[in-house]
Amino acid sequence: MSEKKIPYKIYLEENEMPKAWYNMRADMKNKPAPLLNPGTLEPMKAEELAPVFCDELIKQELDDTTAYFEIPEEIREFYKMYRPSPLVRAYCLEKKLQTPAKIYYKFEGNNTSGSHKLNSAIAQAYYAKKQGLKGVTTETGAGQWGTALSMACSYFDLDCKVYMVKVSYEQKPFRREVMRTYGASVTPSPSMETEIGRKILAEHPGTTGSLGCAISEAVEKATKSEGYRYVLGSVLNQVLLHQSVIGLESKTALDKYGVKPDVIIGCAGGGSNLGGLISPFMGEKLRGEADYRIIAVEPASCPSFTRGKFAYDFCDTGMVCPLAKMYTLGCDFIPSANHAGGLRYHGMSSTLSQLYDDGLMEAVSVQQTDVFKAAEYFARIEGILPAPESAHAIKVAIDEAVKCRENNEEKTILFGLTGTGYFDMVAYEKFNDGVMSDNIPTDEEIAVSLAKLPRVDK
Repeated sequence: MSEKKIPYKIYLEENEMPKAWYNMRADMKNKPAPLLNPGTLEPMKAEELAPVFCDELIKQELDDTTAYFEIPEEIREFYKMYRPSPLVRAYCLEKKLQTPAKIYYKFEGNNTSGSHKLNSAIAQAYYAKKQGLKGVTTETGAGQWGTALSMACSYFDLDCKVYMVKVSYEQKPFRREVMRTYGASVTPSPSMETEIGRKILAEHPGTTGSLGCAISEAVEKATKSEGYRYVLGSVLNQVLLHQSVIGLESKTALDKYGVKPDVIIGCAGGGSNLGGLISPFMGEKLRGEADYRIIAVEPASCPSFTRGKFAYDFCDTGMVCPLAKMYTLGCDFIPSANHAGGLRYHGMSSTLSQLYDDGLMEAVSVQQTDVFKAAEYFARIEGILPAPESAHAIKVAIDEAVKCRENNEEKTILFGLTGTGYFDMVAYEKFNDGVMSDNIPTDEEIAVSLAKLPRVDK
């Protein structure tokens, strides 16, 4: 029996928590294009990635044939603090909307970091500790990833250096302080600490920063610090692998009650939450075992899927990282200072980009004020204050439920509630005060950025 045909149930704990991560790439006919060396434009080799990433994580990053990776016992023990996470039927929302649709959401905010990011943070910290490293560096947008990584590093007694996108550093001071409470050092990016940071500030004076900028700084810091490696909270294949616990738990719970979702919805910035949520469902779709309608929701201010180009591009603004083939707005694109900081990335996961290009999923973009209207509506009805990122999925889930009411269709909707918004009160304050705006890039602005894409004949 091939590895792909092994029933997933053998990989479940007694409490139905996964014992293995699922790798969607193993079932993809069209594999994601390889990372390219920016100097030679040849596929990156493990030894070339070694100065940046942990050794075991490199193996996971480059493996597109192994369907399941067993989760180490130390990580499973940590997961038991907050997993399995709740899969909730939104009865109150269904009633309020007067929809025949059944709405479920997977809630990932029931841990101190407040989001799904801890699923991969603890894995990456574990492999760094196992390798004998002193510490790790990273970037963070809204702060969920930085918070999760600082918590994971504290658990394994590792040093943690976080470059936080400047606008989020200023908008979310309490998220910053949680990181510092767990022992991390936090620097607003771009900064004067690195060569790349100084270069970006010289070229873009007064910039509010972006994830692409922060990634560049974190990579430079790691490569110039002995005993350190860089870790990333989204985009990479290894991150989608670790986040597959979200979808695996969701499917296990739904299967237990004989429920099959018709529509699966997730917010999309770099792809960590969306990729994790859809993983086992997309696996069935790829193998021809079932079909699902999958919708990626991104901000109109940073519309990688819906207005970007599927091409090789740098993963960072400083152009020091490998090239990835993905839907991108151009690595030089710096989005407006919208409040969904975790979605302010110029590109998208190579795996999700390939699936989208193959027509296996859809994408929509939504405006910031509409997102916060949905967030407020959900909070008042379901009792959870969602993170701005999560509210993108809520907005489209509500839209789909309303369509079911209008068409009298009894569909089942599943969406990812990636985390809580209790550190995002500045954003809610601006919304409540009526001073929140929608900043959507023009075609000309995107065209200028895309014109700078590297020329890669691959």
